[in-house]
Amino acid sequence: MGIRRRHLLQIGVGAGLAVAAHACAQPNQTAQNGGSSETPGKIMMGFWPVASGLPLFVAVEKGYFQEAGLEVEAVRFANPNQVAEALIAGRLQGTGNGVASGVLGLAEITSPGLFRILTANPSNVDYALDQVIVGKNTGIQSIQDLKGKSFATGPGAQNLAIAEAILRAAGVEQPQVQQLEISQHVAAIESGQIDAAYTLEPTGTVGTLKGITRVLENGVVSKYILGDPQAPWFGGSAVLSSKFIEQYPETSALYAEAYRRAVQDIRDNPDEARQYLVGYTAIEGELVDKVPLVGYTMYDEFSPEDIAYFQKFFDFMTEQEIFSRSVDVAALLYKPA
Repeated sequence: MGIRRRHLLQIGVGAGLAVAAHACAQPNQTAQNGGSSETPGKIMMGFWPVASGLPLFVAVEKGYFQEAGLEVEAVRFANPNQVAEALIAGRLQGTGNGVASGVLGLAEITSPGLFRILTANPSNVDYALDQVIVGKNTGIQSIQDLKGKSFATGPGAQNLAIAEAILRAAGVEQPQVQQLEISQHVAAIESGQIDAAYTLEPTGTVGTLKGITRVLENGVVSKYILGDPQAPWFGGSAVLSSKFIEQYPETSALYAEAYRRAVQDIRDNPDEARQYLVGYTAIEGELVDKVPLVGYTMYDEFSPEDIAYFQKFFDFMTEQEIFSRSVDVAALLYKPA
């Protein structure tokens, strides 16, 4: 099954280091501009500074939340694990896109009923996010050639499980994978520390522009885990806290529609929208226009096939014993009151 065009546009996913942030919601600030009569105060939304977080950046910068009578603050964290921890602790009311779905799944297991998925960002072989990169002049020509090579991945349980699955597909029975920050992958290949890496855009684009690395394969999760290079891998998600939805149902619906406006902007005007990556991510200069981006599937746009592929990824996490129990994707989708 190909990913439908209404769900994916080749517009950007990237990575960058960031500084963790904090702060709790400020109560008793009345909604304005004809918004909800509820008074949620400041709404804190955590994000990892990657390009798939673009809808949150657009909605904040273009004033869509403000027009809905909402005060929303985008809070930057250094990695998805920190976002999930802050969500569990109640310091956030939700997350932007790009926060790893597997990390969120682990948070759901730790704290059942924690969140509902507002929007997920699918990718595949054509709409690049996940990839294996190698040195520009290396003799490695296929995944099978990785056997016996030093291999790295980004930190975290999701990245490690995926990297090991890729190596098993290459015939490696007991995969040995180093965990390195994604921002270090190109330099580690250049220095000879590693031969290859499972990584996320814009790493491949950065390495190619610098003449150091090349992309061996894009869409490796779709191909080696979901079983179809065209299958949508919902690797990241934007969520709302279940507690927040229950306490502020009208506000949650207003937030969802403001977020949808940003998603539609990205679909309709990707070149204009991608400029909002600057300042929220480490992506700047020529990367802004060249880094490939994924698309976005809103909670009410999921087809049965989409849900089945999302579930297949979560089942993979359970089979790899990253998840201690199965997690039902369909039950996690946001449903307006």
